[in-house]
Amino acid sequence: MVWLILFFAGLFEVVWAIGLKFTEGFSKPLPSVLTLIAMIVSFYLLSIAMRSLPLGTAYAIWVGIGAIGAAVAGMMLFQESITTLKILSLVLVISGIVGLKLSSGV
Repeated sequence: MVWLILFFAGLFEVVWAIGLKFTEGFSKPLPSVLTLIAMIVSFYLLSIAMRSLPLGTAYAIWVGIGAIGAAVAGMMLFQESITTLKILSLVLVISGIVGLKLSSGV
């Protein structure tokens, strides 16, 4: 269950990362409020996951999910470039997340 909580914490990190783009420097009220709510939910879920998981593992996986999600969202929503090197790099991040999960012992 803790891994599912951490996964959702990472998804909410993706939501707030995307939301930041739409706030335009927090000058737009609705996207700003939604982004702040996503931040709070993400941090809260991360804090719950950290009750059971080691700090380094939980934080690295949370950041990894956010980084992968933000990179994919950038490619899909904002027409950012899709290159072989970028895809390979994302695969390496995914490999790191899987390795941390497998080595956590939780």
